[in-house]
Amino acid sequence: MTEADNVRAIKLAVVGHTNVGKTSLLRTLTGDVSFGEVSHRPSTTRHVEGARLSVDGQALVDLYDTPGLEDAIALLDYLERLDRPGERLDGPARLARFLEGSEARQRFEQEAKVMRQLLGSDAGLYVIDAREPVLAKYRDELAVLASCGKPLLPVLNFVSAREHREPEWREALSRLGLHALVRFDSVAPPEDGGRRLYESLALLLESARPRLERLIEDQEKQRRARKHSAARLIAELLIDCAACRRSVETTAEQEQQAVEALRKAVRQREQQCVEALLKLYAFRKDDVSTSDLPLMDGRWGDDLFNPETLRLMGVWVGGVAAGVAAGAAAGAGVDLMVGGVTLGAAALVGAIAGGALLTARSYGGRLLGKLKGRRELTVDDAVLRLLALRQGHLLLALGVRGHAGEYQFF
Repeated sequence: MTEADNVRAIKLAVVGHTNVGKTSLLRTLTGDVSFGEVSHRPSTTRHVEGARLSVDGQALVDLYDTPGLEDAIALLDYLERLDRPGERLDGPARLARFLEGSEARQRFEQEAKVMRQLLGSDAGLYVIDAREPVLAKYRDELAVLASCGKPLLPVLNFVSAREHREPEWREALSRLGLHALVRFDSVAPPEDGGRRLYESLALLLESARPRLERLIEDQEKQRRARKHSAARLIAELLIDCAACRRSVETTAEQEQQAVEALRKAVRQREQQCVEALLKLYAFRKDDVSTSDLPLMDGRWGDDLFNPETLRLMGVWVGGVAAGVAAGAAAGAGVDLMVGGVTLGAAALVGAIAGGALLTARSYGGRLLGKLKGRRELTVDDAVLRLLALRQGHLLLALGVRGHAGEYQFF
């Protein structure tokens, strides 16, 4: 490899049978949910599409999404008949003859696009749906791809599915001489999935190791920065909600209006946090209406102030399950909780009746307001705990979900 090769981007062709998750893999590797088209329909990708991974303005890896191979059995049979009498062409020479012929523009047009891209790349990522049995068509695909003379790294997709056939695929690949492979579920990739994939590639492309290691280092740095930013967003949400206070007249109607206004403000603040987390992890609202994320259309389905929501999330109030205690006093000297909003009255009455000067002093200006017939609304600790739990749940889900598709996952 020349010095120029050491500074140019590594070209990787993503190849495989139709509908095995090639575009989904590209979306997850690039973190781009808008890349290509993902569908259950076969042959969704009809042309080669590219994406670039760069660090500090330097292109390190060019990824090419290719159409799915549809008839490798017939193609392999056709290729084997291309040798003229007395000839014994090697794989690349045989493919070159195929690509010059009319069949590459007609019957095998899609396969020809794949071959051209792999021949022009440094290596190929062969994506496998690990739920599928090892059939003859897949063996023939590998035989055709191997004839390009380029390093191939099998990528086992959908290994998180209960019905995966990973052991069968490992055995079949080893019989074909492909002993290096990587497990990478594009729907639910492991946290170090990208690192494993690029490290496996470095074993096949030793000269490309420095560029791949630089990409790994940059992606690790981005992952740590995302976690830090996410923690900050959640902390700011909790601080804002804990500090939210409303002074209100003690009439029943005004209290109810103030309670609803405070609830609305907290709901809106939580939604701002949700949207910021989705944006931070490069998701859109409609990308998370799936079973693996706890949201519906980018929003929480369960109301924050519903006692049943507290119970389901395991939040307790004053030592009593929230579903039982919501709306009731949790014990002597504890402020009355009404639907997730605290009306600071009970403790104040106890302080005045008992002459507890220190307790009264701790209320400061709030005491004067209450003596004038006003009450102060704050968000109850149980709701703050629920806010923390829900955002933590969302953060964990975002951290293990790939940018693979727009459908219900298995």
